Amino acid sequence: MSKMDTMNYKLRRFEGCSKPKDYERLEKLGEGTFGEVHKGRRKSTHDLVAMKRILMHNEKEGFPITALREIKILKTLSHVNIIPLMDIIVDRGDRKERKHGSIYMVTPYMDHDLSGLLENPKVNFSEAQIKCYMKQLLEGISYLHQNNIMHRDMKAANLLINNRGILKIADFGLARTFEEPFPNKDNSIIAREYTNCVVTRWYRPPELLLGEKKYTAAIDMWGVGCVFGEMYKQKPILQGKSDIDQLAIIFEICGSPTEFTMPGWQNLPRSESIKAFRTYFRTLEDKFSEYGSRMVSLLGHLLTLDPHKRFSALDALNHSYFHTSPLPADPSMLDTYDPSHELDRRKYREEKGYGNYLHPESKEKSMDTRNKWEGKIYERNPPSWIMNNQKLKNTKFKLKDNYTRENLNSYMHHKSSHPLYSHDQDKQSNFEYDTQKNANFYHEESQKRYYELYPPQFNQERNINDNTESSNYEFRSHN
Repeated sequence: MSKMDTMNYKLRRFEGCSKPKDYERLEKLGEGTFGEVHKGRRKSTHDLVAMKRILMHNEKEGFPITALREIKILKTLSHVNIIPLMDIIVDRGDRKERKHGSIYMVTPYMDHDLSGLLENPKVNFSEAQIKCYMKQLLEGISYLHQNNIMHRDMKAANLLINNRGILKIADFGLARTFEEPFPNKDNSIIAREYTNCVVTRWYRPPELLLGEKKYTAAIDMWGVGCVFGEMYKQKPILQGKSDIDQLAIIFEICGSPTEFTMPGWQNLPRSESIKAFRTYFRTLEDKFSEYGSRMVSLLGHLLTLDPHKRFSALDALNHSYFHTSPLPADPSMLDTYDPSHELDRRKYREEKGYGNYLHPESKEKSMDTRNKWEGKIYERNPPSWIMNNQKLKNTKFKLKDNYTRENLNSYMHHKSSHPLYSHDQDKQSNFEYDTQKNANFYHEESQKRYYELYPPQFNQERNINDNTESSNYEFRSHN
């Protein structure tokens, strides 16, 4: 390549992209493993935008494949309920000043995300408002699935809403195209395998939790069902603390899997780990009965264990729930609110001392968790299997000083700054570790309540003859 060709290449390589000076960066809206999102303003038009900085975890590996896939997918989509990609900002950095370059994705600014609105104590959704948001969500999901795209991270925090009442599906970092299963020569069905490490835990369907890799777009519909229930309860409806706990909570509502309700579940890779569970009976109708039979019916069709029987987006849109009084509200007639984003609510919780938990009633639990992070004396009463043992009775315990924050992440399953944000494989919990022999007695009430407060390593110490020096804890008697 000649010197002139090299110069022309350098001039062309960012053609069509904007420069940082074209935008004014304002306050931060959110953060996660992907990077940071800031509110911004385009100087030429004064339009408000959201600027998502793409985080380079390892620059030697080049541009992140997830970001490349997200940009590619967003450039092919055009729907009122899908967030559009307006621009790309390229900050080339400065080698002399050792300033790394950055790339930003620019999308329209949205006043709220659904998670922030639901946590806002000043916001109460009417049923007509919920129907309005659900209808828009289903229309957006239907458009995605008709174009053979799975979102793979459906949750309230990824649903953006503006003060004109318009809902848009965002965060396509885990989205990808999918292929429909097709018949083989012997009439067997061939389905492609995909990575299993997708969807944030509270919105993850049972087939993924059990290790299914040949999944379909039905995984998005389970997340839609979780969001649907969340809008009524104003909090996530399936708050598992680990993958095994998530399955237990799902079965408590949807009933234990059988060959009728979830054909083939025993053939999934992680099915052995739940065979020690007691038999659960379906309680979904009882838990949501106060919201009416049509709401319960739609929710039940979305939270169906068998992904092949789970409602599609079109099925849900045709359900009688949307065609009976009260009808879905006109978006332009909905109330307006002060900006409510997940980060705003997180700051509010921290100011009030609620830690990383979602609701004020969890304050005691979050205080206990912070003590555990900081290595302080842990004052909460231990479970019965400790209190009934003479050797451990009347003891306090604390984490050893050499038990680092990184070590704690391995059993807490989430960063302290973001509850259950599980995009990348290294952020997933170690399922096999969660489900070792501890599962046999998991359903003891004390074990169930203290599963997170007492990590798996501590549970192994219930055998009193074990050498406690090998534990990650040191025990101290009351003075």
